[in-house]
Amino acid sequence: MKLINKKELYELKDFLILWSTQSVSQLGSSITSFALTLWLYEKTGSSLSTAALTICSYAPYVLMSIFAGALTDRFDKKKTMLGCDVFAAVCTAVIFVLFRSDRLMVWHLYALNVVSGLMNTVQQPASEVAMTLIMPEKYYQKTSGLRSLSRSLISISNPLIATALYSFSGLNGVIAVDISSFFVAFTALLFLVRIPETKTDKKESVLVLAREGLEFLRDTPLIMTLILFMSGVNLAASAFDAALPGYVLPNPRGGKAVLGIVTSCSGVAMIVGSLAVSALPKPKNRIRIIYWTMLFSLGTENFLLAFSRSPLLWCVGQIIGWILVPIMDANLDVVLRTAIPVDLQGRVYACRNTLQFFTIPIGLFAGGFMVDNVCEPFMRAYGDLPLLKMLFGTGKGSGAALMMLLLGVFGILICVVTGKKLKKCQPLS
Repeated sequence: MKLINKKELYELKDFLILWSTQSVSQLGSSITSFALTLWLYEKTGSSLSTAALTICSYAPYVLMSIFAGALTDRFDKKKTMLGCDVFAAVCTAVIFVLFRSDRLMVWHLYALNVVSGLMNTVQQPASEVAMTLIMPEKYYQKTSGLRSLSRSLISISNPLIATALYSFSGLNGVIAVDISSFFVAFTALLFLVRIPETKTDKKESVLVLAREGLEFLRDTPLIMTLILFMSGVNLAASAFDAALPGYVLPNPRGGKAVLGIVTSCSGVAMIVGSLAVSALPKPKNRIRIIYWTMLFSLGTENFLLAFSRSPLLWCVGQIIGWILVPIMDANLDVVLRTAIPVDLQGRVYACRNTLQFFTIPIGLFAGGFMVDNVCEPFMRAYGDLPLLKMLFGTGKGSGAALMMLLLGVFGILICVVTGKKLKKCQPLS
């Protein structure tokens, strides 16, 4: 079955140009981000220093999204996206100039990542609204699958490309590729993509507009419940990401190479899921799809990894845990785009970003803290008990296995509680 036929190709022309060129630009940015992580680790030898790069770019996104979304609804979406693209390119150019003049310092990267994070905070809701404006509603599921596919391909390919470029040409080559990808995306958006603008006479302050986004969620409990559900899923998933290295690396059958293979299985699974959702027909009940896919993922992957000692089963667990994520994401995307009025989407999506994603840094911290300070000490003290030894093994890494079990239980509880709340919510008209 073809993912897109000739009729769809014509009707989705603007979307396909915007999606493909923006994906190229995102790949370029991801390559630079990964290469800067390599450069920073070479300079400092500190994992905390490299992690701080992500924190510096992510914190503004979580903290400022509500206000950025209100701004998005007041301004031209195309001009907003172009402006943010230019600002991000300028940040990359500044890094290049500092590097070439041998003046690049660690704090420069942190500061520039904060600025880039702020730009992404504004651009992301503008991009979401733009996608809604250029896509016919009947293609929401198919286009969501394509967007998920590009994200999966970027997550798999950018470390490989960045490592190769950085090894052969250093930051010079990496930044050259990034700037080239920017020009591709900028030119396509400026000359080839027409984005209809929503008309609004609202002149209220940003605070008032941001409040309207929160009020919409308050008055639409089904959407609010789904967003809070996903925040719980993100909490469990990010804690899992923090625990996984502590589980695989110390294992006699694990190590760095195995961790890389196991991690890449999630990307491969998402590619398969993305292709599937682009070809699947419209489901009868999207809410149930969202709920049951996450219940299956959270209720299988964690338990499989907790009780297994085989790298093959770890890979199977990753595939099971991630293959349904694009299907969930596509159905959630369709629900949000059809339920939220276009003139409110910028501020509502921005509120969603804050509420849904603020748990990710919390989960990363909590997962690492629990493994290092609770689960591993517990297993050192009581790991010789026959039942614990049988379930989680012995030695370093057994505490991380215990953490996987706890995350599996936590994930199921999230789904059970959400299921009860969803039954009380009025269905969307």
